[in-house]
Amino acid sequence: MAQKLCEAGMVTVAGRTAKCALAIKAGDEITITRRDRITTVRVKALPAARQTSRQEATTLVEILRDEIVER
Repeated sequence: MAQKLCEAGMVTVAGRTAKCALAIKAGDEITITRRDRITTVRVKALPAARQTSRQEATTLVEILRDEIVER
């Protein structure tokens, strides 16, 4: 799903449109724009393994903004 969002230009990192292969690091701010929602998170840490549990994933990012956009 992340790859499709990047390819559609719906993901920005530090205000710049993200490519799928962009290396993310701790401290990066990622904004994801979907149909009716904008979510911005700050990366707190990267996972040790490629696959992470949902519980661990919640400790890796801090939600800065999550709002519904009226169109």
